[in-house]
Amino acid sequence: MRASRLSFAVAALLLSGLVSAGAAPPVASPETGIGPVTKLPLPRYASLKTDRVNLREGPSKDHRTLWVFQRAGLPVEIVGEFETWRRIRDSEGTEGWVLHSLLSGRRTAIVNAGPDKGPEKAAVSLRAKADEGAADEARLQTGVIGSVKSCTGTWCRVIVTLPNRRDVDGYIRQNRLWGVYPNEVVE
Repeated sequence: MRASRLSFAVAALLLSGLVSAGAAPPVASPETGIGPVTKLPLPRYASLKTDRVNLREGPSKDHRTLWVFQRAGLPVEIVGEFETWRRIRDSEGTEGWVLHSLLSGRRTAIVNAGPDKGPEKAAVSLRAKADEGAADEARLQTGVIGSVKSCTGTWCRVIVTLPNRRDVDGYIRQNRLWGVYPNEVVE
């Protein structure tokens, strides 16, 4: 009797393994919280590794190209995974699939004016210290991309390359950046 229960249990385990092995891996959505491929949190921010990245309709090269990104370092949000493909969203809400090898874990962020400013006219202060009263290192227009070095949950230290090719290191309010979550601590 005991041997037959053990055989039944082993057979059930083998059968469940075969059934799940034949099924397609689930495509994670932001609600799942963890990527089925990488086991990393979803959603999460990353950046584009190269100057030319095809955003595809689905997770294969057979799918139609929806958009071509042409800016290395552009921040994107990874919202899903399927094998070697990542479903991403850009700062404007456009979603599609890219190969994982075209993404970098380097954190970057885009300056945004915030809800109380006009999108084209607003300049955002890059401060010498994480303090509203600190001197301006630069005034940044909406759409400027910077490398995120750290965030406290309120302020982020970023490095921005100005048009004259000079790097400026300073602090910006976290709620003025797309590429970091509200209250997120980045070390």
